[in-house]
Amino acid sequence: MAVSHLFSPLEQRSLTLRNRIVVSPMCQYSSTDGFANDWHLVHLTTRALGGAAVVFTEATAVTAEGRISPDDLGIWKDEHIPELRRIAALVRSHSAVCGIQLAHAGRKASTPSPWKGNKPVPLADGGWPVVGPSAIPFADGYQTPHELTLPEIAQTVEAFTAAARRALAAGFQVVEIHAAHGYLIHEFLSPLSNHRSDAYGGSRDNRMRLLCEIIEAIRAVWPASLPLWVRISATDWLDAGWTDADSVALAARIAPLGVDMLDCSSGGIIPHVKISAGPGYQTAFAARIRREAPMPTAAVGFITSPAQADHIIRSGQADTVVLARELLRHPYWPLHAARSLGHDIPWPVQYQRAKD
Repeated sequence: MAVSHLFSPLEQRSLTLRNRIVVSPMCQYSSTDGFANDWHLVHLTTRALGGAAVVFTEATAVTAEGRISPDDLGIWKDEHIPELRRIAALVRSHSAVCGIQLAHAGRKASTPSPWKGNKPVPLADGGWPVVGPSAIPFADGYQTPHELTLPEIAQTVEAFTAAARRALAAGFQVVEIHAAHGYLIHEFLSPLSNHRSDAYGGSRDNRMRLLCEIIEAIRAVWPASLPLWVRISATDWLDAGWTDADSVALAARIAPLGVDMLDCSSGGIIPHVKISAGPGYQTAFAARIRREAPMPTAAVGFITSPAQADHIIRSGQADTVVLARELLRHPYWPLHAARSLGHDIPWPVQYQRAKD
């Protein structure tokens, strides 16, 4: 088998990704009532022009109560579809695959946009009650979440399913389920936040149940020809929490359900955890899951240089690299990365004069 590299294509069901570079979901905190607007259009389309293979929306809330902040993007009602459809069509027109990340913030909902402060939004100021697997707040000063009942869990699964239907109607080609960073699905996975004693708590299998049900429900409405990804926090960075060994077991469990890529981030379940962050510090999680589960993985976290990204792919640590801050700094990073690695890839014809 030929060695893959950063600019080799990748088959994902009926899609062919033009390279292995993915634009990470990055919250823009620029919506009103969940609606996309020209900011999202320019932000996402610019990254498609820049040469990335897959361009993901930010975490897109499946319910109004599931928003991280009042300024989050949403897909909880049909009225959101037309603006999202306009964006997805334009991203696709520039040869990128357009993806959407479906999310519910759980107990970390009702917080302000980062530049508006770091305390939860009070109910009196437009905040809303938050929910979780157990009545355990994220941190001091945060709301104590309402513990979801079994009927409410079923409603949450349906909210993700309805959002996937809307995503398909809007023309998205990949759905990613957000099960990371301390948000609702991760809250169910981690024993640090899930103290339930019913079928959704206790054992690891029980704590995985919500994610498995959401995957199965989305796969029932999402075409078999299109990929389904899941983002996880591969570890809570605490022995008493979710571990990378748990993530290997999760990957083996969900791959047969129709998951095509496991996007491997980490952390977020509780504050003030010590993490030795540095270039590629999360790549080992993607490598272990890819090797032991096994299933395709995406590596994320301080991936900044073309040589580093190419090494991750060539050495078989992951199948894709997911870039965030570097693509905020340099939207056309893939075009310049190709040149530095000796690959001749197409540039937009309007920019051709700057290629040489």
